[in-house]
Amino acid sequence: MSAGIGLTGVDASLTEGITPRFSVRADLGYMYASNVLGTGHHSDVLSYLVGPVFYPRRDRRLVTYVHGLFGGARVTGAVPLGGGFGKGYVYDFSWAFGGGYEYWFSNSTALRVSVDALHTSFFNASGTIQGRYDLRPVLGVVHYFGGRKR
Repeated sequence: MSAGIGLTGVDASLTEGITPRFSVRADLGYMYASNVLGTGHHSDVLSYLVGPVFYPRRDRRLVTYVHGLFGGARVTGAVPLGGGFGKGYVYDFSWAFGGGYEYWFSNSTALRVSVDALHTSFFNASGTIQGRYDLRPVLGVVHYFGGRKR
């Protein structure tokens, strides 16, 4: 993948509260871009991560959290091949560190805003696998089954 490729996608997560300040989260994300660099090939990132979530601040309406997620990712995209491009993919260890806010507007629903530094691997111009960090902003609606635990 190349710098400057804008990917869009979806993210879903399940979080299990252990204590009021600590949870475990499983996160599945998929991001996509079509016709990358005019090659006719698409690029996508499928990430599957799990890890701890820490809540340094909680009040009635606003929750602040940080997390460290670890797992894997499959990255596909255009790969330089002898003056042209082919399609390649890499499955490799991946991780994300970040945090965000949840703003509660009912007892069971909140708006979540977060940003992660996501580390994945891809093929560079010389055809070798290289690690890379990218920002992954997420805006979503959170639903807590059974309502929020106080």
